[in-house]
Amino acid sequence: MILCPVRLEPTFSPRPWGSRSLAPFFPQMKNLAEPFGEAWMTGNESRFVDGPFAGKTLGQVWPTMAPEWTGNAVERGSAFPLLVKFIFTEEKLSVQVHPDDDYASRHERAAGGRGKTEMWYTLRAQPNAEVLVGLKPSVTRETFARAISDGTAENCLKHVPLRAGEAVFVPAGTAHTIGPGLVLCEIQEHSDLTYRVYDYNRRDAQGRARDLHIEKALQVMRFGAQNGGRIEPACVQDRAVKKTYLAACRYFATERWEFRDMHTTASSPEHFDLLIFLDGGGAIEWGSERVGYGPAQVWMIPATLGEYNLAPSEQTSLLRTFVPANLDDYARGMMRAGVTEAETRRILHR
Repeated sequence: MILCPVRLEPTFSPRPWGSRSLAPFFPQMKNLAEPFGEAWMTGNESRFVDGPFAGKTLGQVWPTMAPEWTGNAVERGSAFPLLVKFIFTEEKLSVQVHPDDDYASRHERAAGGRGKTEMWYTLRAQPNAEVLVGLKPSVTRETFARAISDGTAENCLKHVPLRAGEAVFVPAGTAHTIGPGLVLCEIQEHSDLTYRVYDYNRRDAQGRARDLHIEKALQVMRFGAQNGGRIEPACVQDRAVKKTYLAACRYFATERWEFRDMHTTASSPEHFDLLIFLDGGGAIEWGSERVGYGPAQVWMIPATLGEYNLAPSEQTSLLRTFVPANLDDYARGMMRAGVTEAETRRILHR
């Protein structure tokens, strides 16, 4: 069996709130005829650029991918478990909420039956850029329903200003929207279930409004105590790499790595890794082989690849994300790396 890092190429989705240029992340996507808002880096239609699956889509390969690739603890299903997107906003997204797995499995089987917990990492932010995440303490189901009717739903949400390098955790059931002037890397359960409650009365070229899903949204929305919002990360220096622990839940764990010298690391037999390169350049080396990496690329590292090197030709930063086999084991690993117990509790979302 051939085991090697493999790169996935993105697919792009038009969105009414998106941008007409996705440069410099995707230089070919500029001077666009319509606004594009999302680059799906690990969507079902994303194709493998190289390696044994070259030319095939992730959706085609994942259901039959061997455990040596997937890991022995990753739950198999019809869809790849992690959806990575780059999001580009020139206007506000709709005020919306995502269901959890329980609701999705009972009511949305035709759409995959999987809920949507997500996080955002800020790649770029214009001055005063913000997201709105979570309901204010005084908001009840009744007051929020009235606000939807009045067109003031946004006033019920908490404002979270963002700068590049900051991150936000958005568990299923959390009302939210993303403001203009942002480029985000979104890591989420592989689901596209979104219940919109307000879309600023936008119309498409044919004068049609996008569908709203108010009844479902009110059924899944979390009222009372909120557990999403800005992430307070924990940083440690691990030999040649600075590691920043961002968030960990049953669906994904995400870390930011920054390094300017060679970093030797290893895969885990329990799970595959995704390396999302944000900036810099260099090579991934394993055995006697090497491949070059660059910004806005996502590489899948097979679970049983073993030891490999990240050899930068310039300062590099990336996000490493994966599906943790056991959150307690991950927490113990964080503390062995130097993260305090209090920081570990803050980063874990059970």
